[in-house]
Amino acid sequence: MTKISPSAIGHDAGYFDVESLYPSRSFDGVPECSEARRLLDDLAHQPCLAAPVAPAGPLVIYGAGTFGRMALDFLRDVGVEPALVVDARADRIRGSDAWQGVELLAPHEVPDRLKSKALLAVSIVTAPVTPIMEELQAQGWRHVVPFYDVAESFRPAHPLSNGWFADQPQPTDLVEIAGCLEAWDDDLSRAHHLTFLAWRLARQEWRFSGVPVDNSNRFFIPEVLAALADDDLLLDGGAHHGSVSAAFLAATGAGSRIVAFEPDDENADRYAGWVASLPDEAVARIELRRAALDAASRSRRFHGGLGFMSQFADTGQTGIQTDTIDAAGLAPGFIKLHLEGGELDALRGGLATISKSRPVIALTVYHDADGLWRTARWMRENLKDYVLLMRTHSWCGTGAVIYAIPGERMPETVS
Repeated sequence: MTKISPSAIGHDAGYFDVESLYPSRSFDGVPECSEARRLLDDLAHQPCLAAPVAPAGPLVIYGAGTFGRMALDFLRDVGVEPALVVDARADRIRGSDAWQGVELLAPHEVPDRLKSKALLAVSIVTAPVTPIMEELQAQGWRHVVPFYDVAESFRPAHPLSNGWFADQPQPTDLVEIAGCLEAWDDDLSRAHHLTFLAWRLARQEWRFSGVPVDNSNRFFIPEVLAALADDDLLLDGGAHHGSVSAAFLAATGAGSRIVAFEPDDENADRYAGWVASLPDEAVARIELRRAALDAASRSRRFHGGLGFMSQFADTGQTGIQTDTIDAAGLAPGFIKLHLEGGELDALRGGLATISKSRPVIALTVYHDADGLWRTARWMRENLKDYVLLMRTHSWCGTGAVIYAIPGERMPETVS
């Protein structure tokens, strides 16, 4: 990915024009193959004017949801204490357990002098971000950016990678990306892929009419739900605290089982606590393995203690021995991989199992540049007679998931 030097936003910085740095485009309908290729060619010639942004003065978080809380934890990890947190619901959540000791204000309560000198990091990805940033500038904030562009400036110290900027695509990249666009099994996937590409290549926010960005069904889109069997085994790679495992139990029958892989000790403890809270019959169907999935068994550096951001990284203080899907001795009916950039390696270490068991697969592709085309191409070349779909479940180039469903498990129509 591109190595872009962060720009420092401090007390005397000039006006930070959202419309110029983060342009948006809207399209009617969903693009077919030829239109998707034309849009890709157009995008390839669009410069990226945005860059990672390092705070050199006060920093304020906008948004006090789950993402805002994660942003606060991240900033404290890298030694930055936000001046305050801003949220329209401040009166309702001020003083809650999640925000104890943090100054939390409603937008109208923020003094103008702070708006003029602070860097405002928008910590929302459940809605289009450019209208939010433009509205905040209209309210008087001079320096408004997406939070992940701030986080990207701290990559030498912290491995969070959701804010990466893609290199300017070379001709070979464009050929590969075009091949992926043409190979998706529905036009909706082409729209989601283009939305993802536009943000990563040019920090442009593209919106297609009739193309929902829905975070409520991540990993469980209708096509997946229709393909799951009541007695499937879920291999939950990157199980975190158990939210995907819980959704799987709710979607399947009493014969389903789960083997969860979670290498982070704190996450695994939380997962084990969730399992212990379940009825005995459900507990008996779940196995937790405190292990990391990889292309081969080997020793790697791991940065733990970061919640869902824990991952393989040079910044890690711990060495762990990795495992592979093939060595796990399982016959999964559903494989979910959310590994902060390790998804393609985990696939490579599970090809024999996948070829034999032919599971439904759902994996995230937004943590590094493999998501532009490399992961999709590997899946297209190695997963025979699979239907491949792509969906983005949040904005700012995040929440992108590839779904692979065996043809024999794909229903003729899914509502």
